[in-house]
Amino acid sequence: MHHENPAGQSEAIQVNQKSLAEARWQAVTCRDLQMDDQFVYAVKTTGIYCRPSCPSRAASRKNVVFFDTADQAVAAGYRACKRCKPDMPSQQQNRNALVLQACQTIENSTSALSLEQLAQQAQISRYHFHRIFKSVTGLTPKAYQQAVQAKRITASLQSSPSITNAIYDAGFNSAGRFYDSAHTLLGMQPTRFREGGRGECIRCEIAPCALGWVIVAATRQGVCAIELGDVAQTLSEQIHERFHQAKFEEADAEFKRWVAQVIRYLDQPQGVLSLPLDIRGTVFQRRVWQAMQTIPAGQTASYSEVAERIGQPKAFRAVAHACAGNAIAVAIPCHRVIRANGSLSKYRWGPERKAELLRRERKK
Repeated sequence: MHHENPAGQSEAIQVNQKSLAEARWQAVTCRDLQMDDQFVYAVKTTGIYCRPSCPSRAASRKNVVFFDTADQAVAAGYRACKRCKPDMPSQQQNRNALVLQACQTIENSTSALSLEQLAQQAQISRYHFHRIFKSVTGLTPKAYQQAVQAKRITASLQSSPSITNAIYDAGFNSAGRFYDSAHTLLGMQPTRFREGGRGECIRCEIAPCALGWVIVAATRQGVCAIELGDVAQTLSEQIHERFHQAKFEEADAEFKRWVAQVIRYLDQPQGVLSLPLDIRGTVFQRRVWQAMQTIPAGQTASYSEVAERIGQPKAFRAVAHACAGNAIAVAIPCHRVIRANGSLSKYRWGPERKAELLRRERKK
């Protein structure tokens, strides 16, 4: 993997730090509640540090410095503001704790829970609970329960002796109720999912690339996987396990051209990687992946911005999960999605590869 020279790295770090400071100042001027747990700011002339949402009179930009944590501000000699109390758990942290408990309850329950049951556990009204839950997770309680069920049915279909057993093992009360939502939950019919590619013909090829090793797999419909890794054998085993019932056939000339196109793109990721794709996922995942394909090479978007593009501005956490579920690297460019504060966040194939892809895209 190519590495930048130290001078280039220093310049890039300075640019990132300046961009981060400007983004944080914007959050302070807007009193952005969502950024309260991301950083604190201190005012040199008063010796006080605050949350970004502090209602106190705005300070002059030249007198403001930023810290990642309250402990860092204290270590630098600043004291906590008595209005916003940045040394105490924030309103958002309290909400996060409440929603986390509700999520754990949903995940541990073998049957669907009503909004009334969840609100009673949280000791708040149904309306208030619904609003807080959606603001934190980006999903309604019902949608979150559906996501949990999707995860359960995915596991059950792979291990249960029959689809009927899998349905009840996953917590559905009736087969009819499951089949009504099967395509939304799985992105395909349960029989096709359970069969692990049975009846399908998969072409597959592994090759060294600028980021280690790449494996490209395709059905008759198009490319269904582009995975990156350090060990060729591991990549091969993962694809064969994923499509354990499929017939693997020799790569034809057309498929070899697709592989060569992927390798060239990884080396110089400019423009659009135009390939026929066989995209498999839930309806929500496919909407997120489609939105990511509109982000131009060399540019990035935050999880919140992607959520806005699909018309669900509060669903930024669900967007992050959809990014993690993408198995078609670069053709569905999830590496271009970053945190709101400018940091890269996680990447299915390692943060170093994400950083390198972005560096190559921005290279003039």
